[in-house]
Amino acid sequence: MSRTRKTTILAALAAAGALFAAGPPGTARAAGGSPDPVGHELWASATIEPGRAGIVQAGGYEGAPLGAGSVLTLTAPAGTRVTGVPFAASGFRGSVAAGGHSASYAFQGTAAAGAWHGRTFPFVLTVSPDAEPGTRLPDCTLDLRDAKGTVHQRGGCAVTVGLPAPTLSRPDSGVALGGSPETSGTAYPGAQVTVVDALEQEVCSATAAPDGTWSCVPGIPLAAGPGRLQATATLNGVSATSEQIDITVAG
Repeated sequence: MSRTRKTTILAALAAAGALFAAGPPGTARAAGGSPDPVGHELWASATIEPGRAGIVQAGGYEGAPLGAGSVLTLTAPAGTRVTGVPFAASGFRGSVAAGGHSASYAFQGTAAAGAWHGRTFPFVLTVSPDAEPGTRLPDCTLDLRDAKGTVHQRGGCAVTVGLPAPTLSRPDSGVALGGSPETSGTAYPGAQVTVVDALEQEVCSATAAPDGTWSCVPGIPLAAGPGRLQATATLNGVSATSEQIDITVAG
């Protein structure tokens, strides 16, 4: 691996709260300070909405070939559980630990197959319904061990709680509207909702109420003729967008 690429990966892991910080060349240094000769180049990331499942793709191994009995393990971050290991390539067997706190893929082929190189391995994570959008969930780790249990690489995974998409239920589509129609829908409570037109110009904005409802009225009358509206919700640095609706404003 080139020094530039390795530096980039180490920086990304440090930013994501990985278990180890960079030490002297060829070593890793534990957060407590002691050197650790094991690299930590495995990496995965995903954004998953509260109460929903999403796939975390883990990969990045470039070390020596590992044979039968080698195992890649993901420990689920706080507030999630692993609910699936859908990778189905020949020679691999996936399993989920009781309670979903971790999951793994075991390789049952030969080292010559280059089992862990150039591949990503999907883990299905389900996020708690009460997780706060925009939160980076802690304690997600990866490790790859050989058949003797020796760790060859470690890593971290960045799992961010996403924001459910808002809805845009009014104004009605397919009927002639006045120039300042009420615009409304639903969004995650507390999210800032911005409505834009077909030219992506802001029409109006509002904050979703505790029950998730929001509404606003254009400050400047909409242009007569056909148009299009779309709502975007933003909270804690994450955003989600509604479906577009076609409208017609009476002349």
